Amino acid sequence: MSTPPAIPEDETGFDRVLRFSIPARDVRGRVVRLGPVLEEILSAHPYPSGIRQLLAEALVLTALMGTLLKDDDSQMTLQAQTDGGAVELLVCDYRAGELRGYVRHDGSRVDSLGPHPSLKALFGDGFLAVTFDLATTGQRYQGIVPLEGEGLAQACQAYFERSEQIPTFIRTAVNVASSPFAAGGILLQHLPEGEEGRERLHVRMDHPEWEHVLALSTSTRGEELTDPALSLESLVWRLFHEEPEIRAAADAALVRGCRCSAAHYEAVLSRFPEAERAEMRDPDGLIRVECEFCSKAFPIRL
Repeated sequence: MSTPPAIPEDETGFDRVLRFSIPARDVRGRVVRLGPVLEEILSAHPYPSGIRQLLAEALVLTALMGTLLKDDDSQMTLQAQTDGGAVELLVCDYRAGELRGYVRHDGSRVDSLGPHPSLKALFGDGFLAVTFDLATTGQRYQGIVPLEGEGLAQACQAYFERSEQIPTFIRTAVNVASSPFAAGGILLQHLPEGEEGRERLHVRMDHPEWEHVLALSTSTRGEELTDPALSLESLVWRLFHEEPEIRAAADAALVRGCRCSAAHYEAVLSRFPEAERAEMRDPDGLIRVECEFCSKAFPIRL
């Protein structure tokens, strides 16, 4: 991508992630745009406007951060919980190009907050947990930060800066006022003293290479992140075309990845003692389980 990219028609549009790096600046990045997958996930529940906005941003962030994982079987989970807020739980996860997400909330309280509630109004004194489950080693890494700032993107930036000590820039844009829905985002990180995968040495928020990239990145407009007529490659080119080299590779298409099934719930329920399963059964002898992610109901006879 050191020259203006020729973009095939099928590489424009929605539900894609583009990985890229700028070797001369020791920077790696991700840019994502969601459309039909976003609409499919949001349609699982009759979310009010403010919750649609919140979940759409969370899904963009999950895609951006999840694609930092190197192994397809690894999983990244974004979870926000509340202390006295209108949202009780927000959870999204990413694995091998599959996204899912759900918000449990107090509908009457959310309605009283208006169409664009603040993070504080939604969560109160809540916190954000970011978890990486690594398939190859079986290790789990988790960082927890307060839910502060104007949106979830700022809380995710704080996670990387406090828990990982990586200077990070994240910007998101969401348009879910009416169908078709669209949302997008960009993430950039500075890995001084080498490219992706090498030890991070001498991390400084005021590193001149990082300050240069940060100045360019802040010019990203919301409409660029959500416009399907502008390919992700062209968006990155607009920002960094003066760099001597940009290395880019597109991921496979993103899909909604709810992993619920009758077999899965049978396996989970089989771990409960029979006395507890007896209390769960309805008069027909069925244990009815509903997946909150996709709103499907599973009648289990066990």
